[in-house]
Amino acid sequence: MLRAALDWLGFGEKGHAIGHGHGHGHGHDHEGGHAHTHGVIDPTIATTARGIWAIKWSFVILAITAVFQVVIVILSSSVALLADTIHNVGDAATAIPLWIAFVFARRKATDRFTYGLGRVEDLAGMLVVALILFSALVAGYQTIDRLLNPQEISYLGAVAAAGVIGFIGNEVVAVFRIRVGREIQSAALIADGYHARVDGLTSLAVVGGAIGVWLGFPLADPIVGGVITLLIFGIVWQSARAVFTRALDGVEPEFTALLRHTGEHVPGVRRVQNVRTRWLGHRMYAEADVVVDDSLLVREAAVILDKLHRQASKHLPALASLRLALATGIDPAEKARVEQNPTPPHDHGEHGHGEHGHDHGEHGHVH
Repeated sequence: MLRAALDWLGFGEKGHAIGHGHGHGHGHDHEGGHAHTHGVIDPTIATTARGIWAIKWSFVILAITAVFQVVIVILSSSVALLADTIHNVGDAATAIPLWIAFVFARRKATDRFTYGLGRVEDLAGMLVVALILFSALVAGYQTIDRLLNPQEISYLGAVAAAGVIGFIGNEVVAVFRIRVGREIQSAALIADGYHARVDGLTSLAVVGGAIGVWLGFPLADPIVGGVITLLIFGIVWQSARAVFTRALDGVEPEFTALLRHTGEHVPGVRRVQNVRTRWLGHRMYAEADVVVDDSLLVREAAVILDKLHRQASKHLPALASLRLALATGIDPAEKARVEQNPTPPHDHGEHGHGEHGHDHGEHGHVH
């Protein structure tokens, strides 16, 4: 029974079945586990037509649920239901940056916007976070006001029904997201599904508040509303951190580590260093310096870089561009010594590999 409940909430083996392997014998979980943020769309969802379809229908279902709840909020003046409605609206709003971003992403790059308009997704994400924050402040104010000035709650049956509707709407979205997430192998979409399931339990708390008021405890409604409001503030903090991190060219450390790790699977690569990655919308752009064996010819090094590029693209589907530059394999201290005491040019003349092994600098191959 306990195991079934944990699986249902996403904490069992089924909840972690996706996202732990890339087919090369090393376990990674680069999809972010059970993270849930508003305003930032995971690339494995955004780059898959099925994933976009799932997000759109999730928006429609949660929007319909929220509209029904809004009507009951107006009739009943329930703070708990107001907070839950705001919570559901916030979840539905996740799809807004995706739609906005795809409208602008269709536009080609220009001489002014050479990287395109992927940053529009970040701006939309900031707007969504700001709206959720404003709504949370309104819910918080209403909760405090009701605690200080209790008011009678009308239509308790309708409030309870609205809480049940909120649960059903979230559960439908949960099943939908989890099923599609498993189809497209997206751990992020699966995690979103389990989060929607937990949100459904939050909606059931509204039912508990209504029952409390019915039993003669009028503060039950604002107390439940306060708890839900705190959850919304938690979402605001988490989402704002994610949105502003990406806006400031921040990237999840596991992606940078994976790019370095990819070099270990390509023979001839000593290491991948100076990795620089950033998001533009739901696409990733990266640069790195690749240290190869000094004895390689330029054309041999070019083949290695091409293999590395293919490996990175395979393990990072969101990668839109990767620029790789050959770098010297000389230790910095040794390089400084050589620069202070340069070897006469004629000493290099007998080596069949010319000058390639000692000066790749920043003039390497670009893919």
